[in-house]
Amino acid sequence: MAKIVLGLGTSHSPMLSTPAEIWDLHADRDRKNQALEFRGRTYNYESLKQSRAREKLEQHLSSEIWQSKQEGCQQAILALGKKLSEASPDVVVIIGDDQHELFYDDGMPAFAIFWGERIECIPPAETVHSSIAAARRDQFGDEPEWYAVESELGKHMVVRMMAEGFDVAQLTRQPNGRTVGHAFTFVRRRIMQKKMVPIVPVTINTYFPPNQPTAARCYAFGKALRRAIESWDSTKRVAVVASGGLSHFVVDEELDRGVLKAMRENNEKAIGSFAEPLFQSGSSEIKNWINAAGALEHLNMELLNYAPAYRSAAGTGVGLAFAQWL
Repeated sequence: MAKIVLGLGTSHSPMLSTPAEIWDLHADRDRKNQALEFRGRTYNYESLKQSRAREKLEQHLSSEIWQSKQEGCQQAILALGKKLSEASPDVVVIIGDDQHELFYDDGMPAFAIFWGERIECIPPAETVHSSIAAARRDQFGDEPEWYAVESELGKHMVVRMMAEGFDVAQLTRQPNGRTVGHAFTFVRRRIMQKKMVPIVPVTINTYFPPNQPTAARCYAFGKALRRAIESWDSTKRVAVVASGGLSHFVVDEELDRGVLKAMRENNEKAIGSFAEPLFQSGSSEIKNWINAAGALEHLNMELLNYAPAYRSAAGTGVGLAFAQWL
């Protein structure tokens, strides 16, 4: 039977693909954002800045601090890539969300598994904010690229997850012009780098109401995913990778550290106790990690780096995190 030999968790923020000296460009986007989600409430930039004034978040905004955090994150990404290379899995199951890349309002599944023979990365053509444009090459490259998919495992996972009580959507081809999401391309380009391993994309709708699975449901899905993988009649070795998060576009260190602790301790009850309004907007991507934690609870989680990357006085930014399960 197949065996899960490694787990990885990585943030995939554009901040990881832009020099620290231009992190303020991301803050420029935040200042124009009228829907900044933080602890169950929605703010514009000025109201958020006022509500967090006592935290004196300006202390986190020096170029030296930004450079130090960027360097630490890049070292963690390299370490994850090295660990994946050393483990040399035959298949990588990537758990990520989709932000109107493969799925739109014409069909937004809560859980989906792609099991076609290959899936395409298509660099987006639309004009975007300069802070995002700087990261696009890192995420998608310059030319379309096909990723090999371990379709036998993907189909087996669909069948077994249905038997487990999870009504997953299944795809064997992508709609015309739609790309696999950046949650998946980041793992391919930054973690795998030159060594392409067949993947199975598992997509969770963390972002878009009203069918977002709860944190408890995501952990249960991960546990069932492990059973599905391990029941595959193959001797192939499998890695599971969570892509995304942690809190953003407003940094919530309390949430990040609480979830990381619960995952390290395999504390399913604690994970299910976090209020769902905390997991909105970018912070919803924490659920990709929660899915992976459920699948990897038989392994030991090691946090390589957590960097609360504040980029404005209002506390906007990303909780950047990198972990491995061995």
